[in-house]
Amino acid sequence: MTTPLPRRFFLALPAVMMLPGAGCAQRGLSASGSPLPDFADLAERVLPAVVNIAVQGEPGTVPPELRGTPFERYFRDRRGRQQMSGAGSGFIIDPTGLVVTNNHVLGSSTRVVVGLQDGTQLPARVVGTDDLTDLALLKVEASVALPTVGFGSSSAMRVGAWVLAAGNPFGLGGSVTSGIVSARGRDIGTGPFDDFLQTDAAINPGNSGGPLFNLAGEVIGINTAIYSPSGASAGVGFATPSDLARNVIEQLRRDGRVDRGWLGVAVQDLVPEPGQRGRRGVLVQGVERNSPAARAGLRQGDLVTALNGETLDTSRALIRSVAGTAPGQSVRLTYQRDGRSQEVSVQVARRPAAAN
Repeated sequence: MTTPLPRRFFLALPAVMMLPGAGCAQRGLSASGSPLPDFADLAERVLPAVVNIAVQGEPGTVPPELRGTPFERYFRDRRGRQQMSGAGSGFIIDPTGLVVTNNHVLGSSTRVVVGLQDGTQLPARVVGTDDLTDLALLKVEASVALPTVGFGSSSAMRVGAWVLAAGNPFGLGGSVTSGIVSARGRDIGTGPFDDFLQTDAAINPGNSGGPLFNLAGEVIGINTAIYSPSGASAGVGFATPSDLARNVIEQLRRDGRVDRGWLGVAVQDLVPEPGQRGRRGVLVQGVERNSPAARAGLRQGDLVTALNGETLDTSRALIRSVAGTAPGQSVRLTYQRDGRSQEVSVQVARRPAAAN
């Protein structure tokens, strides 16, 4: 079950409300005189690989991110009738039937059905999921090769670049909306791996797990969350960048899980005291018993200043660097204790499922 998002962030799950429509950019001229894109050819090319996802589970359980929103009553009524936990979007990355979506779309479902653009309904099995990046990989069996889309480079996307979002808003089926990349590297408080692309392309409940395309038809993001007072699109949507998702999906495809490195420390950013300007590092708040950090001799109050010689400024940087280290490998930590700089080698362990 997904932790509620703060400050009116909602995961894009479905419900029905009467809302104004949001359309794609029209052909015309920009302020600079250059032609605006016509998305018709792009939409025609990529939509066959975009799928609708319906999940079934126990009735009566409302996702926490929808409690207190206008969608709660609709979900209670709908689940009571159909035992539907929700619906979302996804996209096919392999002609044999591998489908990418958001983990929160699946929730605690007991049955997952993937709907193709031609109306075909295919039961799906879960290949693997990753809570920390909210990604999941499904597999469907089809009698023919399925249309696919591929990943592009999210790091190549500039603020202001055109994008096309595709998915299953409000359970209506294949839909597209257009917009631009509004910002990069957004942290919306969902976890240590927040690095979202922000877009003003309309993303609504039901779009979760759907692709965000560049003009070349490459997936540069997976639509995941929105910021909204009402739970519907307010022009502020967030997509997991493809450069983060690609590696996670490949691990799920290969192993059915994502293994990350873990030290067993609670850390926080250093807030320098008066007179300590220029002091940088990550403060150790606590060390778990029998963890790699404990065995290496780290203590509460130590100030970690570098990992493998690279200076650390934020706890997020430390967590991400360690998480990206394969379990069993060692990292070199530089830290300060009682004003003295020290260095220690720590063998990284596999991150427990319950770790933050």
